[in-house]
Amino acid sequence: MKIRVGLIGLGEAWEHRYAPALRALADSFEVRAVCDPVGHRAAQVARQFGAVVVDGYHALAAHEDVDAIMLLAPGWFGSLPLLAACAAGKAVYCGAELDLPLAEAQRIRRCAEERGVAFMAEFVRRHAPATLRLKELIATHLGPPQLLFSHHRLSVVKKANGCGAPPQDPIRRELVELVDWCCYVVGRWPRRVSGIVHHQTPTRTEDDYRMLSMDFSEEGEPGSGPIAQISCGRYIPARWHEAVGYRPLAELQVSCERGIAFIDLPSTLVWFDEAGRHQEILDSERPVGEQLLTQFHRAVTSRACEKPDLNDVCGALMIVQEASRSFREGHRVDLP
Repeated sequence: MKIRVGLIGLGEAWEHRYAPALRALADSFEVRAVCDPVGHRAAQVARQFGAVVVDGYHALAAHEDVDAIMLLAPGWFGSLPLLAACAAGKAVYCGAELDLPLAEAQRIRRCAEERGVAFMAEFVRRHAPATLRLKELIATHLGPPQLLFSHHRLSVVKKANGCGAPPQDPIRRELVELVDWCCYVVGRWPRRVSGIVHHQTPTRTEDDYRMLSMDFSEEGEPGSGPIAQISCGRYIPARWHEAVGYRPLAELQVSCERGIAFIDLPSTLVWFDEAGRHQEILDSERPVGEQLLTQFHRAVTSRACEKPDLNDVCGALMIVQEASRSFREGHRVDLP
């Protein structure tokens, strides 16, 4: 079954992720309409895919020749295209940065559930070849995860996205994705979370570092199960661009029952067990964009596959929100 899609916002990842994936999966997807704030870019992409240019996300969501909406970049319109697509009964692929207030994400979830539409959120780290291979090793060689560590560095001034609007809170956005990544690797939600925040000096008006710790232990047994420590900071000035990438840590370090693994996205995995060091470069795997869109196609056509949906989005947003509350109130927070 070929799904007719409408594109809203093209963004920075269009050329290297989405366009090649849509061309490779031409038997599964057909681009029928394009909407982007930059008119000449929308017209160019429409010519390449034999589609039409549509002015406005409302018109695109209501387009009769469109079965699914792909929101590929954030913009001034925020989550409004997602609500419009759900209200029109169209399936949704959300490739935009998931920097939504929790209440807004919950509103979109209710709308999607009421209309019975398939909704897939893009969590790229989940589907990277190195992550998928790590999940295999956890099941076969390394055993259950026990400790997870992930730290991400941003420059102080974040580059604007494809629609010209800088993200409101880049640290929060990164934490949401890192939380989802760790929960996916462990295979369940945490029971407790605690957070630490550091403010910039001398103004102390903005955060330059946040850390949260997730405890996956069973109820009543804190510290007996896996623990994930996640941090993100933008404490390095943009003019020190070489410092941002100096001696980077592994993007994810996982200590398991029978070994330890280090991931560098998208395709490098180094792991150790009693036999010694093993290094895997997974460049021969299918590109992440193709894997994501293939999963979206299955979600729309069968509704049976496991996919990152609005429950995952709301869960990650809630954990990050509760970590902030933990810092403000000075104690660990139990999660529902």
